[in-house]
Amino acid sequence: MRNCKITGITAVMALLGSTAMAQESRTFDVSLPLGPQSHQAVGVHKFGEELERLSEGRLKIRPHYDNALGAEREVVEGIGLGLIDMGITSTGPMGGFTNEFLLFDLPYIFRDHEHAHAFLDSEHGETLAQRLEDAASVKILAWMENGFRYNTNSVRPIKTLEDMRGIKHRTQESSVQVDTWTALGANAAPMAWTEVFTALQQGVMESQENPIPTIYDVKFHEVQDYLNMTQHVYSPAPLMIGAQLFASLSPEDQAIMLEAAEIATPVQREASREMEERLVGELETLGMEVTYPDLAPFREAVQPVIAKWKDTVGTELVDAAMNFQAPQ
Repeated sequence: MRNCKITGITAVMALLGSTAMAQESRTFDVSLPLGPQSHQAVGVHKFGEELERLSEGRLKIRPHYDNALGAEREVVEGIGLGLIDMGITSTGPMGGFTNEFLLFDLPYIFRDHEHAHAFLDSEHGETLAQRLEDAASVKILAWMENGFRYNTNSVRPIKTLEDMRGIKHRTQESSVQVDTWTALGANAAPMAWTEVFTALQQGVMESQENPIPTIYDVKFHEVQDYLNMTQHVYSPAPLMIGAQLFASLSPEDQAIMLEAAEIATPVQREASREMEERLVGELETLGMEVTYPDLAPFREAVQPVIAKWKDTVGTELVDAAMNFQAPQ
């Protein structure tokens, strides 16, 4: 009887402990590379709203804008080590953790937004997320987006492939991107994101590439005269949490976090597309000359880059991405 009583008390205490854990209040610090009006912030804010609503106010976020918690690679590493709770970044640093993420550095893989979204929302996106979790202890909650990337420069409008020749171009810290822009004729060199604006301002670099909302948010029009609609790479912006932190949450709170991320993702993607369409005109009004070069020569010029990196990234993954068709 005594053992039964102890067992019963233990069960009740375990139940109470589980309930207390499920009801724990928590505020998560979230790193963003851009400001509070950015397309990334739209997604993070919506995630925070849903997290708070679904948890009845127990779970909240505290955003930190403009790389306040560190550059993107530092943020990804910090999330994995438990030094930063959550963050949203480009996939630029992630090829350093697992080669599969170099897929998003390869040029002209995705045709349009629908193609990219369908691929990321399939089993391929789940597999990529698991690869990052295994390699870096970072769990992807949602495949939000940076969007398609476009070239800007301070030298001349890019109307033909020949116009890229000799321009000092900044890439992310990625050998694939260096190879891509070298193949396009630029003098390409990697540089940390936090140094880019000053380098362009001082003429150390003459060119960079980013999604339109980022170009607008960072005010690149102040140091770049030409916006060239190259649409060379599709860039996701995964919303991430430390894998150990996520595992420490109760099952109920894990489910809440995943649901909040799922609700926020289409809102963020739609905001990203709307901003891309609207802000091209805004940038033109602010003085940038916008060009729409024929992209066929650009696609042809980078084929050797895709061939060079295909085995490293994974031949099956690259082929699956390029040929992916969404289920009807």
